[in-house]
Amino acid sequence: QVQLVESGGGLVQAGDSLRLSCAASGSTFSSGTMGWFRQAPGKERDFVATIRWSDGNTAYAESVKGRFTISRDNAKNTVYLQMNSLKPEDTAVYYCAATKSGSTNWFVTTRRYFYDYWGQGTQVTVSS
Repeated sequence: QVQLVESGGGLVQAGDSLRLSCAASGSTFSSGTMGWFRQAPGKERDFVATIRWSDGNTAYAESVKGRFTISRDNAKNTVYLQMNSLKPEDTAVYYCAATKSGSTNWFVTTRRYFYDYWGQGTQVTVSS
């Protein structure tokens, strides 16, 4: 049974940094893709970042490009989201997602339907 467990969320001030972690168990995604999405109250769950496990290629939403960095640790089967220069509009529940597909179609990797497994989410709150 695949499980994705997020951690690292919290309450910070604007300009601060946080690092989210997502530990995968029950399977490996060495040929797949993992990503981060976020959902603010009353809004859709939106794409944030994605990483293709095999070669480390990444993609980001425009709103976080240059501030957030997604990375992976093969040995720990864990993906990270380093978030710098946080803004109040980054406030949301952040979800980790995974699929065993290693698609090269980057548009597809930004869509929720591409992912088969989801974590329970971790709250990130940025105060102004």
